[in-house]
Amino acid sequence: MPQIPETVHELTIGQLSARSGAAVSALRFYEERGLIHSRRTSGNQRRYTRDTLRRVAFVRAAQRVGIPLATIRDALGGLPEGRTPTRQDWARLSRTWRSELDERIRQLGRLRDHLTDCIGCGCLSMDTCVLSNPDDVIGERLTGSRLLPGR
Repeated sequence: MPQIPETVHELTIGQLSARSGAAVSALRFYEERGLIHSRRTSGNQRRYTRDTLRRVAFVRAAQRVGIPLATIRDALGGLPEGRTPTRQDWARLSRTWRSELDERIRQLGRLRDHLTDCIGCGCLSMDTCVLSNPDDVIGERLTGSRLLPGR
């Protein structure tokens, strides 16, 4: 990993990419989504403060465990004065996200179990298949592609 002298207080997008391991395109995407911020030089080049490295690490860690970018952006936006997340912030947010992840794991378990059933029958019936028609409550009472008013 390339070292950047401590006297350098701002990083180019290339330096940020090299230090964080995130592709330049990912950094631009994060910036478009409001996850990180830069200032522009007179030549319109991006410059990031050094604390952006921690923000990128935070974003990538949250993404690895399946947290949507909108949720990550909201979490970062909730930090006082837009500061960089700390270890305590991660601990607090990960407790909050745990129930969401547990629910997603339960859903994946149900999908896995139904996938085995589906492989056995091979029908992919729109009436009864939970893979083609997940969470269908109406299908338990009615069949067909449309729900007609008053039925």
